[in-house]
Amino acid sequence: MRQARRTRRSALLSAVCAGLVAGCAGLTGCGGGGEDPDAGTNGVGKLSAAKIQSKTRQAAKGADAVRLSGTVVSKGQTYKLDMRLKGSGGEGTVTVKGGTFQLLRVGEHLYLKADSGFWKHQNEGAGGAEGKAGGAGDQAAAAKLNGKFVKVPAGDPAYRQLSGFTDKDLMLDGTLALHGKLSKGERSDSGTRRVIKIAGDEGAGGTLDVSLEGAPYPLRLQRAGGAGTLRLTEWGKEFVLEEPGKDETVDYGKQLPTQ
Repeated sequence: MRQARRTRRSALLSAVCAGLVAGCAGLTGCGGGGEDPDAGTNGVGKLSAAKIQSKTRQAAKGADAVRLSGTVVSKGQTYKLDMRLKGSGGEGTVTVKGGTFQLLRVGEHLYLKADSGFWKHQNEGAGGAEGKAGGAGDQAAAAKLNGKFVKVPAGDPAYRQLSGFTDKDLMLDGTLALHGKLSKGERSDSGTRRVIKIAGDEGAGGTLDVSLEGAPYPLRLQRAGGAGTLRLTEWGKEFVLEEPGKDETVDYGKQLPTQ
């Protein structure tokens, strides 16, 4: 009997211990080590800031498409952007002082679309109201352009600047640039996924939130010197770029009418 009781107690103790071991196996650092902050992530949080930035660039360049939205301050001008970009072009809207216009680039063909108020403002800014075009001429030209896709000639001075907004690689190069010595910040929750922050010059050179889930895509950039904030979403989400129809398009040949 005494031997039987010892056997039962031993079996019970073994069962309890086995249960504790099984439960502990699901906890990181069971036995006093604490929870692993990188458990369930893509692992970039363990890397140095420089390596995180490198991984982020690789992921961004490898993505087929991205949506970029927010504000950019350049040369005293504030631009509000909402662009969808991929290798063959891009589409979206840009808002500046004077109005909002739509950009569409399919391959090398770049189009700009805006209302008559935007075109009238551009003509006046170019001296049209008091110079070469004249007030009545400005209004007539603006009315003709209202709601039409204006094909921007490749040789026009505006082509290079405007096409830059539709260039995925160019926009990402600027977005992923941090200035000064890189450092790694805390892990946090962006609201949609976990991120880790890297910064240039302790934040003065800009900060970048990098996803800790899935591919290490950049999700949010605070530009250096308060020069705007950009969000990067819809990574890899395909969209269709199509040339506008002839009835939607105005072609001004070698130069835009506002130049």
